[in-house]
Amino acid sequence: MFLRRSAIALSRRTIVPPLASRSFSSSLQRRDAGKDTAPKMEREPSKQMTPFEDVRSESDLLPPGGAVGTVPTDIEQATGLERLEILGKMQGVDIFDMKPLDASRKGTLDNPIIVRSFGDEQYAGCTGYPADSHVTIWLTMSRDRPVERCPECGNVLKMEYVGPMDDPHAHHGHGEELADGDGSHNYVEPKTFADFVRPEYR
Repeated sequence: MFLRRSAIALSRRTIVPPLASRSFSSSLQRRDAGKDTAPKMEREPSKQMTPFEDVRSESDLLPPGGAVGTVPTDIEQATGLERLEILGKMQGVDIFDMKPLDASRKGTLDNPIIVRSFGDEQYAGCTGYPADSHVTIWLTMSRDRPVERCPECGNVLKMEYVGPMDDPHAHHGHGEELADGDGSHNYVEPKTFADFVRPEYR
């Protein structure tokens, strides 16, 4: 028993060599010692970014990129429409007109609620008049059929197309000869009871 205690005490006093001859932090410092340690100049993003008013083409929507060794922010890496939206928000301009539809009145066939759209189809949710009087019912308007009526409350919405008249991304020669060329879905919609009672609602 005395022997066991002395062996344990002796092993505690023995100097054990470390696994690594130096700490890893000093290794990283020595590895970086050969590189240029001069302070890096931060780029001025405001000088390299095109202001919203000066955007004329798609090349103006290319970002400057983030500084080397940093994580870029949204304004430093966003491109295209996202960059245009960010630049517009910085100037206080709502590029995509995201304000809610007019809910102060009920749309009629003579005076519908206008919904502007850049696409061939537009979805709009009706919550009734007065607002929130029924659950949201989604209505689909298209260039072929711009007027839609809510089946719950009778609110009438009309799509106003504000996009380009010709689509540069259209696939020519792929069945467009069957369509009327406006880019809409162009299928015959099923008849409803309104077709027989009030055809003008279509």
